[in-house]
Amino acid sequence: MHSFPIQYVEPVFRPPSEANSLILPVTNGCSWNQCTFCEMYTDPQKKFRARPEEEVLEEIRKCGERMIVQRVFLADGDAMILPTHRLLNILEAIREHLPDVHRVTSYCLPRNLKRKSVAELKELHDAGLHMLYIGAESGDDEVLRRVNKGETYESTREALQKIGDAGIKRSVMILNGLGGKSLSDQHALNSARLMNETQPEFLSTLVVSFPQGMERYKEQFPDFEPLDQHELFLEAEKLLDTLELEQTVFRSDHASNYLILKGTLGRDKERMLEQVRTAINTPERARLRPEWMRGL
Repeated sequence: MHSFPIQYVEPVFRPPSEANSLILPVTNGCSWNQCTFCEMYTDPQKKFRARPEEEVLEEIRKCGERMIVQRVFLADGDAMILPTHRLLNILEAIREHLPDVHRVTSYCLPRNLKRKSVAELKELHDAGLHMLYIGAESGDDEVLRRVNKGETYESTREALQKIGDAGIKRSVMILNGLGGKSLSDQHALNSARLMNETQPEFLSTLVVSFPQGMERYKEQFPDFEPLDQHELFLEAEKLLDTLELEQTVFRSDHASNYLILKGTLGRDKERMLEQVRTAINTPERARLRPEWMRGL
């Protein structure tokens, strides 16, 4: 009996939309790993390292011998830190050994695109890189500083622009509640401003949560007060109301969300705003996800 051809260092993470993808780790952990709200890569075995290229290429070859694969997600926290030539070698191996693959995606930290030109990103796109998931989290510089994101409005805007110019689709995540009570308004307004300026193809909102407690978070944000359910809806309303997007698929259906929203902005903006306002004014009519069904 053959073992699975890929060796994983658990826990393994992926976006919800990559449920049917082959998870191919090309790095272990996250190259930044200092965001105070994120506990994904804090276990000692998830210390960041780039996996040996020959190891990754051999796993791709073995997968090609044993399975039919149509979608690949390059893990862990940020494959895009790898040099362009290494990413091209990985994409070429996928094309050679997994010929049915029509979609390759990855997480992406904006900071790791500073050294990559639009021309390099176009090369990656032409080699099969379809979409990048960017955890912008917020468009507000004060919120980003408080959570030690290591990014600014401008660094995220620049990265999103580069990716779009290269023809790679962008899926952006904003964290509802990240600024707490004191920074909620500016978090919503500046996050919307960032999205309006960059017009990503996909946008999703998740609710910030602290399963291991808020001690680490409060080290740099000592006055943080989490939003209650009603306040989360008010912040979501402000974000949605301020968004001026032309053709962006919007999702607020992650397990952390109380209210499930799906649509295309701006076509469905008024319908989704009406859903949020129902949750604000008459929550008993809003078909909210019960607390026991929510997750990370």
